[in-house]
Amino acid sequence: MAKSWTGYTIMYGGCPLIWASKLQTEVALSTTEAEYISLSQALRKVIPLMGLMKEMNKFGFDVGNATPKVHCKAFKDNSGALIMAKEHKARPHTKHIVVKYHHFCHHVENGDITVHPIDTKDQCANIFTKPLAEADFVRH
Repeated sequence: MAKSWTGYTIMYGGCPLIWASKLQTEVALSTTEAEYISLSQALRKVIPLMGLMKEMNKFGFDVGNATPKVHCKAFKDNSGALIMAKEHKARPHTKHIVVKYHHFCHHVENGDITVHPIDTKDQCANIFTKPLAEADFVRH
């Protein structure tokens, strides 16, 4: 039995606010499921921050865009996680995923969160989940 690693960096204004690297609590049955769980865990930190920024903006604090966009991690071979995040339909191989990981779906549907593909070499959170070549480590 092997568990996957979750790693994420939450950025605002080009600066990292929150970062984490942790072992997932459940065994994922596929890389798509592991990536989706990772996305869900990162968005659990982002959604309250978005609410705080909207409230601050409402009371006159200049926090920039009141509806920040979140660019989420997806490996080039895990387009399934992107599809699951955008199309909230149960599929034969993913219907077992617990409801707790789908908590962000309505934020995607109403446009508060957008999910974008990113190439693995450009993903700064990779530093938290795997050993990197020295050049990639220094770049991130």
